[in-house]
Amino acid sequence: MSAERRPPKPLDPRSLEHLALRYVERFATTEGKLVDYLTRKLRERGWSDTESPAPRELAARMVALGYIDDRAYAEAKAASLARRGLGARRVRQALQAARVGAEDHEAIAPQMAEAARDAALAFARRKRIGPYGDGEADRAVREKQFAAMMRAGHGSTLSRRIVSAAPGETIDDD
Repeated sequence: MSAERRPPKPLDPRSLEHLALRYVERFATTEGKLVDYLTRKLRERGWSDTESPAPRELAARMVALGYIDDRAYAEAKAASLARRGLGARRVRQALQAARVGAEDHEAIAPQMAEAARDAALAFARRKRIGPYGDGEADRAVREKQFAAMMRAGHGSTLSRRIVSAAPGETIDDD
């Protein structure tokens, strides 16, 4: 005997707003991600009201009320990913996936450029690459380390400098 689940009740304007408030209460989000979430919920549950749903307008109202701030989200996300050792390219991809707008990308570009060296060194420390390695690495190992640095989103020049550094060597800002 299997218990059948009742389908969820279709959404109305009040329940859609409740879902939006609950979502922004629980998660750091962007306007685009909230629109995606509300659209998905409308697709899953349906709509019971006579006027058409307006997830974009509801998300815009959440922005106007200050519940969502795409720029603050982008700054926090970029700083978090940089601390984990990810480079500017990976940060940019993560922000695009979070549907952060181009103007917010451009606004935090100087912050990402400033943190590039520290992020690359954090990644090298975590993966024991270059100056944080155990000893001299042969060519095959250095190629793998360089590839890992590139996948992490770091620039080729900086990655090459870090990978070719001897254990204990300091990487200066040039």
